[in-house]
Amino acid sequence: MRRSSFARYLLCGCLAGLSLFAGCARPAPPPVEAPPPKVTVSLPVEREVTDYADFTGRTDSKNAVEIRPRVTGYLTKMPFIEGAEVKKDDLLFEIDPRPYQAQLDRASADVKLSEASLKLAKIVNARGKDVFKRNPGAISQEELDKNQAGEEQAVAQLAATTAAMESHNLNLEFTQIKAPVDGQVSRYMLTLGNLATQDQTQLTTLVVLDPMYAYFEVDENTILHIVRQLLPETKDALRTKQVPVMMGLADEEGKFTYTGYVDFADNQLTSGTGTLTLRGVFENPITKSGRRLLRPGMFVRIRLPIGKPHQGLLVIDKALSTDQGQKYLLVVDDKNVVQYRRVKTGALQADGLRVIQEGLQPHEAVIISGLQLVRPLMKVVPESVSMPTAVPSEGEKKPEPAAAPKAAPASK
Repeated sequence: MRRSSFARYLLCGCLAGLSLFAGCARPAPPPVEAPPPKVTVSLPVEREVTDYADFTGRTDSKNAVEIRPRVTGYLTKMPFIEGAEVKKDDLLFEIDPRPYQAQLDRASADVKLSEASLKLAKIVNARGKDVFKRNPGAISQEELDKNQAGEEQAVAQLAATTAAMESHNLNLEFTQIKAPVDGQVSRYMLTLGNLATQDQTQLTTLVVLDPMYAYFEVDENTILHIVRQLLPETKDALRTKQVPVMMGLADEEGKFTYTGYVDFADNQLTSGTGTLTLRGVFENPITKSGRRLLRPGMFVRIRLPIGKPHQGLLVIDKALSTDQGQKYLLVVDDKNVVQYRRVKTGALQADGLRVIQEGLQPHEAVIISGLQLVRPLMKVVPESVSMPTAVPSEGEKKPEPAAAPKAAPASK
């Protein structure tokens, strides 16, 4: 009984002590509101731009020739260097000319024989006519006809032997296989001393390297846009080289170092892909190393203008974000509040700026740094700078981040 009374007294004392301690404690301070985050903003750049569409393509030679012999014989000369560039009429192969020279000599002798026969036939025919004129009964009409036919036969025989001689002369010329065009030769496909068969044996190949073709496929929507927007005022655009095109190589990310023109569009779309084949023509000059860079069959990137130059707004590409497949920008209004702008984008320019086709106004300050700290309708402290660009070095067009500009005083 005493133990239970003591426990009650102890519990009451503890409760009283806790009440006294709670009464003496200070109240918790109110939560401190975090200051608005700082962001960097820039006004979009206004300048003249051209809308482009990018495609992939393959290079091809303007002229590719399979070198085959036009006469049969054994190879006696192969003076060119494999893989070298040659000029038109440079000697590539020579077939043993001796059999063809002998045939030509025989044909030449036949021509001389025919010439002598013709000379005799003319004399005989002329003499018979003269005798008949002086004494009509001294020679019959049949004899006169035979003399005339003999002369005509001699004329025909001379023509036949002359044609045979020209044919043998051509065969002798064909023993020297020369380059039909300027270009680069491939390897030897038949070695010295082997038999080359007329019109069958492939000896090597020759391709023209300058200019170079590039074939690429353009989708139906782009073709319709080009025809409606770009070509209505251009007469014979392909024939007059008025459709420009740019080309970049596989190792030139973001660069289009070659400029050419479109000279061919196919007459129908490919039913399986719904695309139209176009062809660009590009110069392929000799580089400092003494060689040309482009080769047939290379993978290339093609940039084709799809409209006329116009004024546009541009922002640095890193300012764009994606929401469910849609591009958007965050801008700061005149009350320093973040606003959401869904935009339609265009081509990436050489200096790293992206064309904004729709959804942005020239006076709106775009957030280019600090995007991870903000969300729409949040209050921020903006710092205004010029729109940064990626400046290519030594003529390159690869976009690279520019140095961070000095922060301007925050706008009020």
